[in-house]
Amino acid sequence: MSEGSLEAPTRHPIQWRDADFYDPDKLDQELRRVFDICHGCRRCFNLCDSFPRLFDLIDDSETGELDSVASSDFSPVVEACTLCDMCFMSKCPYVPPHEFNIDFPHLMLRARAVDAKANGIAMAARQLTKTDRNGKLAAPVAGIANWASKTGNKLTRPAMQAVLGIHAEAALPKFTSKPFTSRGKDAPVVDKDAPAYGRKAVLYATCFTNYNNPDIAVSARAVLARNGVETEVVYPKCCGMPQLEQGDIAAVAATAEDVAAQLKPWIEKGYDIIALVPSCALMLKFEWPLIVPENEEVMALSRATFDITQYIVDIGKTEGMAEGLKPLAGGVSIHISCHSRAQNMGQKGAEMLRLIPDTDIDVIERCSGHGGSWGIMKDNFEVALKIGKPAARKVAEKAAAHIVSECPLARDHILQGVERINDHPAAVSQVQHPIQLLALAYGL
Repeated sequence: MSEGSLEAPTRHPIQWRDADFYDPDKLDQELRRVFDICHGCRRCFNLCDSFPRLFDLIDDSETGELDSVASSDFSPVVEACTLCDMCFMSKCPYVPPHEFNIDFPHLMLRARAVDAKANGIAMAARQLTKTDRNGKLAAPVAGIANWASKTGNKLTRPAMQAVLGIHAEAALPKFTSKPFTSRGKDAPVVDKDAPAYGRKAVLYATCFTNYNNPDIAVSARAVLARNGVETEVVYPKCCGMPQLEQGDIAAVAATAEDVAAQLKPWIEKGYDIIALVPSCALMLKFEWPLIVPENEEVMALSRATFDITQYIVDIGKTEGMAEGLKPLAGGVSIHISCHSRAQNMGQKGAEMLRLIPDTDIDVIERCSGHGGSWGIMKDNFEVALKIGKPAARKVAEKAAAHIVSECPLARDHILQGVERINDHPAAVSQVQHPIQLLALAYGL
């Protein structure tokens, strides 16, 4: 096997049920093996902060090599990984089937799982992973919750930083008083004359679109109906990405098996499954099958799952889009999120927006720096803005009327970076996701 990864990368199942997986000594051996290879390569120097931390750690050691670095100093490298998968998908020349067998994100996941098993997950971090519970609690008091979480609130945000470790200046998603699942009966009329009539799909709402921005789901359902697609809304629970970030693999496995079992009847009836946020699509399509590869229901769900932009583009290529799309004035800057790229499906968000006639589409394929819950934390927020500065700079230079991302959290984080550059908020629409722009172009 020669260097360069000219073959398609192969990702191995995560052996989280094996006792060796949690053996500290064997973990340390693997960390040292991989870190030594990474230090000699350095191709990932401009991705997340894990690699600069690793290279500085070794370069500044007594010998300038890994042999003089204490294993206790590895923690900052592990903590900086956002599980974006970009090193595995787009940078590393040593991923399987190369004999070096490097999977840096899943090694960082293993390190977190070992730490979680030995020391538990910190209380604040564990509470933040409970997205469904938090959304349900916030919905009846959404106005108060949004007031408390608003940046600039001098009363509550310093307290949140002190207790939960969330940076006082980090933008947080707003909550809705009417979750999307409570609107399930308000289905739009399906256009039976549309070219794609006959398709059926389940919308896996995701915790974000359910509890934070249901307009994304409403827009998706309206666009699908306009194109002849019958939809149902099914949301058993969060996909488990927040738990994965903390190394709680067992919780993710339980979620995967539960959700796959509840979606199985829909798949058997011929429904496609559409995830509305790329992190969730990535979990259903790729991460769950690596965590519970023996579960046939999980594997069937993986094969049936589409990202919303991927699904719309497929309609456009296969049957053709319903007529009625109108140009959008002022242009669009679309950020291609890391978890969209990690699905290895191409720039589907941009492809979808190019279906809109006479509209300027500017593509940004740089990391936003947000990294899920990582970028909002007190110790990471400034680093996250630094990582996302190239993307923010491009948005500021383009000054389009709309800035969207398939990852709404990444979009809002980029806008915070733009605000730092321009010294004032960006004058853009409130639309977060590209599917909302497609709905707008249809006049929906």
